[in-house]
Amino acid sequence: MNILGYLQRVGQALMAPIAALPAAAILMGIGYWIDPVTWGANNAFAAFLIKSGAAIIDNMPILFAIGIAFGMSKDRDGAAALAGFVCFTIVMALLSPSAMSLIQGVDADQVSMAFGKINNQFVGIIVGVISAEIYNRYSGVEMPKAMAFFSGKRLVPILTAFAGIVISAVFMVIWPPLFSGLTSFGEWMQGLGSAGAGLYGFFNRLLIPVGLHHGLNPVFWFDIAGINDIPHFLGGAKSIAEGTGIPGVTGMYLAGFFPVMMFGLPGAALAMYVTSKSENKDKVASVMLAASFSAFFTGITEPLEFAFMFMAPALYLVHAIFTGLSLYIAASMQWISGFGFSAGLVDMVLASKNPLAVNWYMLIVQGVVFFALYFVVFRFAILKWNITTPGREESESNTQSVAKNSVTKAQTDEELAHQFATALGGRQNLVTIGACITRLRLTLQDGTQVDEASLKALGAAAVVRVGKNNVQVILGAKAEKVANVLSRLPAAS
Repeated sequence: MNILGYLQRVGQALMAPIAALPAAAILMGIGYWIDPVTWGANNAFAAFLIKSGAAIIDNMPILFAIGIAFGMSKDRDGAAALAGFVCFTIVMALLSPSAMSLIQGVDADQVSMAFGKINNQFVGIIVGVISAEIYNRYSGVEMPKAMAFFSGKRLVPILTAFAGIVISAVFMVIWPPLFSGLTSFGEWMQGLGSAGAGLYGFFNRLLIPVGLHHGLNPVFWFDIAGINDIPHFLGGAKSIAEGTGIPGVTGMYLAGFFPVMMFGLPGAALAMYVTSKSENKDKVASVMLAASFSAFFTGITEPLEFAFMFMAPALYLVHAIFTGLSLYIAASMQWISGFGFSAGLVDMVLASKNPLAVNWYMLIVQGVVFFALYFVVFRFAILKWNITTPGREESESNTQSVAKNSVTKAQTDEELAHQFATALGGRQNLVTIGACITRLRLTLQDGTQVDEASLKALGAAAVVRVGKNNVQVILGAKAEKVANVLSRLPAAS
């Protein structure tokens, strides 16, 4: 597998632990709503909720280790998750400041400060990846009869325990300079201030077509380079007390997404609707309305972005520039809010009472301006340069027409999965199967066997090829269900 495909697998696996964040956002958001002044000090129930949410945030490193080990395992088995847990606990024990004091034979105050920061998401990712690789390679090993109990999946936690020792030995040497480098990068990015937030927003959107934004996001959202924006923002009062949360600053890599996702993209959708051909307006309206509601309410924008991403790449570049501009403006003006899932209405409401949410309502004002900006610019560009967008196509290709005539309406999930398998070259052509919110992520034996026209006729918004044999199929909310059923199909399908 090429490096790009491997990074995609890591990005996909990251979604498993990140899926726990909405629970933290809901619990803490409701807690701050109940007691917005003292943040739980004067209300036991509010404190109960805030502390419950904080428990998730405080344990993100181990959730990363467990979730990535599980998500990258070949059959998504719980034994891989257990292996990730075992490996992580050993690494944390051996690299703790107290353990390093004993191992190095020095006083605790002489131990590098880097080891005081070893419990972070970066190490969790490394441990999760290594644990998954050990599981994938050794979970089928058969031991001699005398040790048969330790065959297969039972062998994996033992191996990862030893791997934890090896990882610790390596990190004893490389972690101090690596930590220094990561910290310097984080400080450099934070030193760029609003401009850094804008650059991040631009590249965040630019990497979406190949799914590598999931590799970029953790650098800014979690404790990879010391920025840790989501946990610090959701921590609210605790972050402020600890000095890790700064009102007007913490959340700067999050806030600018709200105007784009809730308002800007719906403005682009309206522009694409009004410029579509009259005979296609009903069809375009149904697609754009559903995708716009998803973006506004939940912050899930991929169905809308993929509607024009490959059809009109110039417009998508404009969208990436506008996203960077939005993050820059929000950070510059200190209009701050944050999210646990995505920048939609739900997260905005939940975060509104967070003590780190500063002038959050101005993001709505900014959003209205961005709605108009997206609409005017998209409409002008589409008409001026006759850009093809949904509803403005000249005609469907013959292969697309044939595919639509040959694909029948599936009555069950199993029938739909069989049709997808056929369009992907058969179940035997699928090496790995995964899903990431709105997209199937697949590794194939032979990428040339993919019938893109049939996939689109089955409901795919787009088909993205990343390398020779790595394919992403944009399906929307049903991606997870299709992936699960595809995984259960026999190889002969």
